[in-house]
Amino acid sequence: MHDAARGDDAAPFDALLLLSFGGPEGPDEVIPFLENVTRGRGVPRERLAEAGAHYELFGGVSPINAQNRELVAAIEKEFAAHGPALPVYWGNRNWRPYLADTLQRMADDGVRRAAVLVTSAYASYSGCGQYHENLLAARAEVGEHAPELDKLRHYFNHPGFVAPLVDHTLAALERLPEQLRAGARLVMTTHSVPTVTAETAGPDGNAYVEQHLETARLVAAGVARALGRPHMAWDLVFQSRSGPPQVPWLEPDVGDHLVQLHEDGVPAAVLVPIGFLSDHMEVVYDLDVEAKAAADRVGLPIARAATTGSDPRFAAAVRELVLERAASVRGGHPDRCALGSLGPSHDVCPLGCCPDPRGRGAGLRGAALLDR
Repeated sequence: MHDAARGDDAAPFDALLLLSFGGPEGPDEVIPFLENVTRGRGVPRERLAEAGAHYELFGGVSPINAQNRELVAAIEKEFAAHGPALPVYWGNRNWRPYLADTLQRMADDGVRRAAVLVTSAYASYSGCGQYHENLLAARAEVGEHAPELDKLRHYFNHPGFVAPLVDHTLAALERLPEQLRAGARLVMTTHSVPTVTAETAGPDGNAYVEQHLETARLVAAGVARALGRPHMAWDLVFQSRSGPPQVPWLEPDVGDHLVQLHEDGVPAAVLVPIGFLSDHMEVVYDLDVEAKAAADRVGLPIARAATTGSDPRFAAAVRELVLERAASVRGGHPDRCALGSLGPSHDVCPLGCCPDPRGRGAGLRGAALLDR
């Protein structure tokens, strides 16, 4: 039996840390949160107010913190049912509970070494490299008693991440009028990033787009199998673009793409937010409000699939990833579950992987003004 399947043996880990972006939980927190997100980037105050208006549609509350609590509960339930008996902690990059505060609590509780699950499935600076920097900075703030931290690998092609997306896409198709379903296009969406960020993502570059294309293929293939079709037409598009107009970002934009689909005679579309783990603000505003408005203007029927979220299959995947990494740290050779052709991602990021684009002169002014 492979080490990864050895019951509750998570040594040397004595905790799991869920690390996320964070978001406001009341109107008074919106601008301070956005100031945290954009600190040092020179974003004008009026741009913060513009982004803050998005939150007003939802009572000044981002869904992300509540969804992280649900995910923590799902992972704890999985650990309780199958082992290991690991406590689960949660810390954020940009809002309470702040990462450094969580690490201090972990140190006070006697945690010596923890596995870290980041709520970003793909390689990129903002989705991986910057979280590594956050972990280093938080450990330095806590000091010599801070626990050692091992970030788990990217899970974009793990069946526990992909299978819920397939099911949610099928459910969204069912919400379209029956006569439109056969011709509906799957529109896979993710956060746009500057092209220089995409080009330098991963050890060899271009991993951000390649990994999303792989997930999109896996979801489309899963949907086609469930429906008994040879294939399912799909596109990868981008959303949530921000920053100065002179900096090129990944395209096409989801709203523009929906208009083009209508012009091309496509009868309907299903939006599938493969780039996000949960239905947070960049999903509920950018897709359910802005993209829907674009589709409504041209009369294109759409439905939106849910994200993976706290699905029990993903919680089980987290447990697998913890045990897999623990076995690797102990010198074992565990099974590393992955679908598709890219294979499992690396455990330890090589030097120079996903560099900070601001160090390359690209800038990220205004990037990621919402949450993820």
